[in-house]
Amino acid sequence: MKRRCSEPRRRAGLTVREIAVFAMLGGLMAVSDFIMNLVPNVHPVGVMIVTFTAVYRAKALYPIYVYVFLIGLLEGFGGWWLAYLYVWAILWGLAMLIPPKAPRWLAAVLYSFVCALHGFAFGFLWIPTQMLLLNFTLEQALVWWSFGFFTADIPHGIGNLAGSLLILPLSSLLRRLDTGLRR
Repeated sequence: MKRRCSEPRRRAGLTVREIAVFAMLGGLMAVSDFIMNLVPNVHPVGVMIVTFTAVYRAKALYPIYVYVFLIGLLEGFGGWWLAYLYVWAILWGLAMLIPPKAPRWLAAVLYSFVCALHGFAFGFLWIPTQMLLLNFTLEQALVWWSFGFFTADIPHGIGNLAGSLLILPLSSLLRRLDTGLRR
């Protein structure tokens, strides 16, 4: 089918501007994670992932995996890093289920729910990695997870819930900045 002259040409891939923006956003996630190591399991990464997904939708995977790669470079590509290849994609996938045109009040509730749920379930999401790398049975992996739930996952979920209050204001700001960069 022929393209009409009035239709804009759609390009595959990323623009140079997008590459630069996504690299900076991924770097911002890595720096914030590194700085927040002082407060275990409380960090803005989940909030940033949901915010980037609200703004960039499918393209939010780029800054997410820039972050994952940078964390691997900074802290080593150990077995723990394998879980990072999928745990953040799960949060992205959940955020993608929220309709972009949802009313603001509903979006705020759903973003908060998804962000908190991911934090509370973070250790649980590591079970496949524990089973693969440590040769845990499902029962052993569930026991491993249960020992960390109160000390790691609950603070993580509460931190994500508190931080999720910033998702709508941050996504509005990011959209304005992105529009300004396009000019």
